[in-house]
Order: sequence, then structure tokens, then C-alpha cells
Amino acid sequence: MKGVAMTKRKDEWIQTFRDAGNSIWIELSGTKKSYKNKASDLNKRIKDYRDIKIEQVKETAAKNYWENETLLNEVLLLTYASYIVMLEYRNRAWKYEYMSFARRIGELWEPFCKLLFDFPVKSLVLTNPPRFNDVQTKIKKSTVDYINGLDLDKEIKDELKRHYDIPWTMVDSGGIKLGLDLHFEQNGIHYNCDFKSGFSSNEKGNTNRLLLVASIYHSLGEIEKMILFVRQSEDKNNHYLQTLKNSPHWNVYCADDSYALMKEFTGFDLRKWLDDNVDWENDISHEFWLHLQKNDLLKYLTW
Repeated sequence: MKGVAMTKRKDEWIQTFRDAGNSIWIELSGTKKSYKNKASDLNKRIKDYRDIKIEQVKETAAKNYWENETLLNEVLLLTYASYIVMLEYRNRAWKYEYMSFARRIGELWEPFCKLLFDFPVKSLVLTNPPRFNDVQTKIKKSTVDYINGLDLDKEIKDELKRHYDIPWTMVDSGGIKLGLDLHFEQNGIHYNCDFKSGFSSNEKGNTNRLLLVASIYHSLGEIEKMILFVRQSEDKNNHYLQTLKNSPHWNVYCADDSYALMKEFTGFDLRKWLDDNVDWENDISHEFWLHLQKNDLLKYLTW
């Protein structure tokens, strides 16, 4: 690798964020804010501090001609360190119980994985999702052009168009959002991706939305591919996961299969990186470890 290998080791990054977290904690402790507001402020300010550090690392990378893999490794390290401290200080302000902790570990997974696409080793281009109004206009024009090309009387064509317009009047275009967690283009293919930590028993609404959005993208042509990354291993008894997996529109990847596909897209082996660098139980503070151990929460520290 060219230039400096990294600016800090993992333990140095963790200490850097702990110093920042402690300063924020001392400041908030002197206020009359509720424990929930303190927890929210801690998360936001540590995230803002992380963003500053990422920009500094990017500047160092540019000056020292780092390869993309070196830059990504550094960004992953400092982001993981920031997660450690965010969890520790949130627990100081507002003790974790199993639902909030399991959900939070899952929430952190998506933006961490997306760093591979923000700083890819292989060439790809992040894109913006289309607007539904534009997609609607394209679909309607295509259908009207097809009807106009039929060997039918004008009256029949007009009647077909009238019937075709009826379902569109029932569609609330403002309520259909085509944006997912990640959109990028590679080798002429548009990939539209969503990340899910897991599927619970109340996923019906979200599953139906994902099916609707995927069907709309599918109508745009073969260059649109739908990818669902799932953190947890496949659960063959989970109806909502299996519904998406068995649909003709979604390509679903669970656990290590997700990491393998991310590597294919980005050129970076996140599974190996996690195995080599992430050690939740030994990286968190002893105080936080004791809380998790006492409340049987250590088992949720898995990616």
C-alpha cells in the first residue's frame, strides 16, 4: 500500500472517541435535560465528531496517495470505534434493555456496510433513485404508445386508454417512495439495495412496500436489479423473509452470503475485516460489559 498505512490503531481510535465522549458527557451532565434527550445528544454529537474525523482521514489519504483499500480500512476502524463509544455512553445516559440493544446493534450494521460503497476498491458509481412521477409518466407513455399502435378503431383505443387510466387515479404518487438504502451503478447495471438486520413478526407493511417498489423498478427494464442484504442467517420459518426471497423481483442474501456479494461489488472482504478487527466483548469498557453480562445482552454483539 502506498503512503502511510493508517493514522491510528484501533485502540487509539477507541481512546480518541472515548475522550470526546467523556467531554460531551461531562457537559450534558451539568444540564437539566432528560435522560432520553441526553442519550440523543450523545449519539448526534459523537456522530458529528466521527464525520469530522472521516474528513480529516480523507485529507490525509489524498496527501499521502493512499490506495482505496487503505482509506476504507481507516474509515472502518474509526467508525467501529465510534460505535463502541456511542453504545457505552448511551448506556450511561439510558440503560439498554434487550429490545433497544438488539435493535441498535442492527441499526448500526447498515451504515457500516454502506461504507464499502462510499469508499469502494472496485469502480462503482453511487446514484440517486428515480422519482415516482417520472417513472409513472414513462410507464403510461409506453402503454399509450402500444395502444395507439394496435389495429383498432379510435373509439376502442380511447376506451382502452380510459380503462387504463382508472387504476392510476387510485395511486397516491406522493406516498410511493422509490428510495432504498443504497443505489449504485456498475457495469451498466443499476442496483437498488435495501439492508435488513432481521425480520420480526410485524413486517407485513414493510414487506408489501418492498414488493411494490421492486415491481415498479422491474417495469423499468432488465438493467434494474433489486438486492436485499440481511444481517441474520436465513430463517426458513420467517414468512416475510421467504415471501421476498420467493418473489420474482428481489435477490435476497443473508449473513455471509451478503458479505460475499458486497465483496464482489466493492472489492473489499468485509467478513474477513470483521473477523480480524471486531471484538465487541473485549473492546467495550468493563463497566458496559458488566451491564450487558448481567442482563444477558452479550449475545446480541454479533455481526
